[in-house]
Amino acid sequence: MRHTAPVLALALALSSALACSKSSPPELTTAHADPAVATAAQSAVVQPSHPGQGGGGVSSATGGDPLAGRFSLADATRDVHGTGALLATIDTSKGALTCKLFEDKAPITVANFVGLATGKRPWKDGDTWVSRPAYDGTTFHRIIKGFMIQGGDAKGNGTGEPGYVIKDELWEGAKHDRAGLLCMANRGPNTNGAQFFITDDRAPHLDVSYTIFGECAPVDTVHAIANVSVIGERPATTVTIKKITIAREKAAAAPAAK
Repeated sequence: MRHTAPVLALALALSSALACSKSSPPELTTAHADPAVATAAQSAVVQPSHPGQGGGGVSSATGGDPLAGRFSLADATRDVHGTGALLATIDTSKGALTCKLFEDKAPITVANFVGLATGKRPWKDGDTWVSRPAYDGTTFHRIIKGFMIQGGDAKGNGTGEPGYVIKDELWEGAKHDRAGLLCMANRGPNTNGAQFFITDDRAPHLDVSYTIFGECAPVDTVHAIANVSVIGERPATTVTIKKITIAREKAAAAPAAK
């Protein structure tokens, strides 16, 4: 009988823990696991707290960034000709995605993504700064059906970072309200780097925490990637990003004169 109180206390504690876990939506718990794992030991459990501000500024350099954190949209698109919408074609092993980039709403983020995709923006590979396409040959390393597909990590395990961070650009009216939205992964306010994710459905709990910088189509291809078999959140079947190509949308041809 002397053990009754400790046993009862333990039972109450377990009951309380179970109640708390059931009250927390699974997708919210998963979202707290990032888009972008800081370290393997963290198991991607990071709280996406409200940054409190959006847009502005340049990247914050670490470890001898050759550009000292300064890389503009003009730098990223200097060889991209035309005046139409800026497009990123993500050629994957499950089909191609054409993503319209929101250069007016998130210019810093778009510059960073385009620069990494084309090799114009130097990034840190191990101990060496390199200028080569960062995404070609990488994978979607984290897949959660009905939530998002995450890629952009040169290491392929969720721990890769480019050697610098850029600020959030949380533009007015940005909502994770549909599939196909291209967003930056992070591990907290103003910690965006190279990893990105594409929504597989609505994810309103990510609003005001993750930068939306484009929209990808067709969503059927996003769904096809999200539907691959997984072990936990790791795809059992590798989905490769073969290449990302940047171009301007071509203007529609004028109708022929009658």
